[in-house]
Amino acid sequence: MGTLTKIKNKNNHEHLVAVQAGSVTLSGNLVIPTGAQGIVLFAHGSGSSRLSPRNRYVAKVLNDAGLGTLLFDLLTSREESIDRHSLHLRFDIGLLASRLKGATDWIAQHAKTHRLNIGYFGASTGSAAALIAAAEKPDMISVIVSRGGRPDLAGTALTRVQTPTLLIVGGNDPMVIDLNQDAFAKISAEKHLEIVPGATHLFEESGALEQVAQLASQWFQKHLNAANTAS
Repeated sequence: MGTLTKIKNKNNHEHLVAVQAGSVTLSGNLVIPTGAQGIVLFAHGSGSSRLSPRNRYVAKVLNDAGLGTLLFDLLTSREESIDRHSLHLRFDIGLLASRLKGATDWIAQHAKTHRLNIGYFGASTGSAAALIAAAEKPDMISVIVSRGGRPDLAGTALTRVQTPTLLIVGGNDPMVIDLNQDAFAKISAEKHLEIVPGATHLFEESGALEQVAQLASQWFQKHLNAANTAS
């Protein structure tokens, strides 16, 4: 998909940061546009990283809309090396959620970001981590978006989610549609399920990821701005 190669932030400087999450330090890419009132933390899917071209494309769209973003690795470099062989840690949803919660605390304490309202963007297994983390930090998280997610892996946390949640699924991804519909029924917070026609799991079809980015941007702006008004 050609669009993914055109994601440089010309007007928004990207900072490489060391994110302290509990006992580990994780690599991150932080962008805070001038005047930003909210920031979105990205929880990538299994086997991916903060350099995911799909997530970086979505982050660029959010930056252009005036929202801050933090893309960060959920695993340390040593853990990633182990996981390449075992394929175990990428499905340790509890571990991934704990890393996301740690990054959230880091954002809440960082001098440049502590005043910003916080949202989560989760992809694949990262969506489950985002839902669990939001359920455990209801006063800190204003909004969630899931792209091609596995919210079913959040288990009983789904019933405790109090955060407005948007689930985005490809129309040609039937198994994941079923999993998202089942999870959707268990979430009692404000919610919406959006099915992108013709899209498969990775939204590689022409225009599919652009639709994801626009849907996410609208949902984030609505709820992060509402959180700012309420505060």
